[in-house]
Amino acid sequence: MAMTLRLPDDVQDALRETADREGRSMQAVVIEAVRVYTADRNRRRDEAVARLVRDHAATLDRLA
Repeated sequence: MAMTLRLPDDVQDALRETADREGRSMQAVVIEAVRVYTADRNRRRDEAVARLVRDHAATLDRLA
C-alpha cells in the first residue's frame, strides 16, 4: 500500500542519518520502526489485560 508520510525536519534528518549509517533505505528503517513499535504496544496491551483479568478474576467471575 502506498502512503505519504510527512515528518518534521528534525525527524526526517535523524531518519536519513540512521539509514545512511546503517546502509539501508529510509523506508526500511521506518518499516522496522513501525513493526517494533506496534509489537511493543500489542505486548504491553496484552500484559495489561492479562494483569487486569488476573487481579480482578473474582469480580469477573461474579459478572459472568
